[in-house]
Amino acid sequence: MKDSIHDYMKVGIIHFMIYPETMKGEGPILETLEKICKDDFFSAIEISWMKDAEVRKKAKELLEQSHLTVAYGAQPTLLVNKYNVNSLDQAERKKVVEFLKERINEASELGAKAVAILSGADPGPEKREEAKKALVESLVELSNYAQTKNLNFVLETFDRDIDKKALIGPSDEAVKIAKEVRKTCKNFGLMVDLSHMPLLNETPKQSLTAVKDYLVHIHMGNCIMKDKAMTGYGDQHPRFGISTGENGVKELTEFLKCLFDIGYLGKKTDNLPIVSFEVKPLPGENSEVLIANSKRVLREAWSNL
Repeated sequence: MKDSIHDYMKVGIIHFMIYPETMKGEGPILETLEKICKDDFFSAIEISWMKDAEVRKKAKELLEQSHLTVAYGAQPTLLVNKYNVNSLDQAERKKVVEFLKERINEASELGAKAVAILSGADPGPEKREEAKKALVESLVELSNYAQTKNLNFVLETFDRDIDKKALIGPSDEAVKIAKEVRKTCKNFGLMVDLSHMPLLNETPKQSLTAVKDYLVHIHMGNCIMKDKAMTGYGDQHPRFGISTGENGVKELTEFLKCLFDIGYLGKKTDNLPIVSFEVKPLPGENSEVLIANSKRVLREAWSNL
């Protein structure tokens, strides 16, 4: 592909993954956020909770200066607290919904355009359908609330059997959930991640073809699943091309081709879709080096199209 990557997508990066010391809503949020804001390779950034009101104020100022499109990932807030948005305990589920409404408020305060979550734990085959109904109920309430803030609301698919063990889950089941929510909530959509596809035993073609009518957001990443004893095993988003991993230039090239095939990419518009890196340093690795790794892999994959 000779055209610029930036003609077809807003290349983004997930702040709280490349700088995992900020994942709990604390730590060097502003210092690390500033590094991304200064990097003009990126057109989008995904942030998460910031517990300190003063930090949020300064972060908003940085983001406003940057001209970055901002999205808000509430996934770590659910994982850290072990919250289940499809809990079969109504009181617990309602508590999580109220918690997420606070995250939507925070996303609005920070100038985000969308909020993303993951489903809660898979309860097993016997209670799975009941949990899906609970998930739909939560998603409808949250999407409606997000709409009052002029925000989109997004569900990301995760593995069911290996690491996060989430209800959603396989792409075909995600589509059924999305279809139900979209009946009343036009601001709802799905997100898929290249790093989750091996964990779901799905190919990019299988996953993207299934979800294309509801797809609103993309992540690019890697995973390790050959051996449970390997550092970074499961859904830990190691760097592209790591010898123990599943995804490198070849796999990212195939993924991008599929995004063109389904029409997610391909139009030069004023409202380009977001495609974000989700990469996390393993122990001893350097965040800035992994950012450079990701850019190099994307450029090489793009040149192969």
